Amino acid sequence: VQLQASGGGLVQPGGSLRLSCVASTGTFSDFTVAWFRQAPEKEREFVAAFRGSTRATYYAGSVKGRFTISRNTARNTVYLQMNRLKPEDTAVYYCAARWPHTVAYYNADQYEHWGQGTLVTVSS
Repeated sequence: VQLQASGGGLVQPGGSLRLSCVASTGTFSDFTVAWFRQAPEKEREFVAAFRGSTRATYYAGSVKGRFTISRNTARNTVYLQMNRLKPEDTAVYYCAARWPHTVAYYNADQYEHWGQGTLVTVSS
């Protein structure tokens, strides 16, 4: 599975962005797809995950209630809708996929397929 992430950009605090992760080959309808982010000089951290087989969603505490992960099966795309963005959300965002699901969905080491990053900058 090859993944391509897009949708990053510059947004003011309180604004919104929607990131997209498209599977360019194959299909990941049964995959778990996650978003991770990495800010400068910080470790990569888990943001959200979508479990394809059950449609369950998982979120980091720092984004719960502000971000929503979803999937459009027909378009082979997983989205990350980010609302009420804060300066601390500034980072390069990566999408990743794995099969089968793992209880350690929040661990980047569990994912074998990665897209390139897309930069999100939240600043006034």
